[in-house]
Amino acid sequence: MLSPALYLRSDISRADVCLLAQWLQQEEVCRYLSESQNVSASLTGILERVNLPSFTHLFSQDGRFFMICTGAGQAVGYVRLLVGPAETEIVIVIGEQQNWGRKLGSQAIRESLKIAFYDLRSAKVVAKIHAGNTRSLRAFARAGFIVEADAPSGVRMALTLEGYLARQQEMAGPSGEIILTDHDKTRLTAWIDRHFQNGVELNWPALNLDDEISKAVVIDSHKVPDDIVTMNSKAVVKINSTPLTVRLAFPEDADWSRRHVSILSPVGTAILGTREGDRFAWRLPSGRAEFRIERLLYQPEAAGDFHL
Repeated sequence: MLSPALYLRSDISRADVCLLAQWLQQEEVCRYLSESQNVSASLTGILERVNLPSFTHLFSQDGRFFMICTGAGQAVGYVRLLVGPAETEIVIVIGEQQNWGRKLGSQAIRESLKIAFYDLRSAKVVAKIHAGNTRSLRAFARAGFIVEADAPSGVRMALTLEGYLARQQEMAGPSGEIILTDHDKTRLTAWIDRHFQNGVELNWPALNLDDEISKAVVIDSHKVPDDIVTMNSKAVVKINSTPLTVRLAFPEDADWSRRHVSILSPVGTAILGTREGDRFAWRLPSGRAEFRIERLLYQPEAAGDFHL
C-alpha cells in the first residue's frame, strides 16, 4: 500500500492534545523517547485546567510544534523543532502504531527540513536517536543525515544546510531512474534486515544502500532490460576518466583482488540499477566523483542465470 501524502499542521486543538496524551501513554511509543507517561499525565492535567479551544501557543514556546497529518486530515504523529543559536533539534514521533513501517516518518522528516532550513534559517539540524531505534536511524540516513557521534546510549546525527542543498540538487539531477529487479530487491532487503535484527554494529553503508532501494523502480527479473546493472553483473565503469572493470557482488562474495566489489562499497552502491551509458556524480571517500557506465559485459538475467 502506498503511503499517503503528509502535511504538517501548526494549529494544535484540544482534540490534538487528547491524542498526544493517548500516544504518550503507550509504552511502545515512548520506548525511545525522553518523554514518558508523566508527560501524558501533564497533558491530561492541562486539559482539565485550561478551557481553551486552541493550545498552539503552549506548544510553540520552545520552538515549533506540528501535528503530522495525512492527506485526509488524520493526525498520525507530531514533530518538535527545538531552535537553538547554532542548531535545531528535530524530534519526530508516529503515534498511530498501525502506520509504523509505512515510511511516514521519512515523509515527515522531509517536510520538517523544509521548515527548518527555509523558514527558520537553521544552519544545522540534529537528531538524537536511541541506539536501538533502527527504524528512525534508517529514516534519518535516507534524508541525508550523517553520524556525528555514536555511543551505546544513543546516536547523534546531523545535516547541515550545505549538505541539504547539495542533496536536493543531486536528487533533481539527470541521473535517471534506478532500476532494480524484484529478485535483487528481495535478497538485498533481507540482508539489510538481518544486519539490523542480529544486533550487528550499525553499518552506515547499509543505510545508504537501503536509501537507494527505497528510491528504485522495481521490475520483474525476467523483464529487466539487458543494459541494466543488476547484482552479479560485470561492467566497465569510468570513474573520473579512469576505466575500471568490476563485478557487483553481495557482501559475502566481495573480493577486491578479483574486482568483485561489494554492493555496500561506494562504487557498488553507485552503479546498482544504472544503465549502460549513464553519467552521474557520486560521493566517494576521496570526494565527489564523476561516473560513466561504459559497457555492460555480463548481466545474469540476460544470460538466463536467474539463480545468481
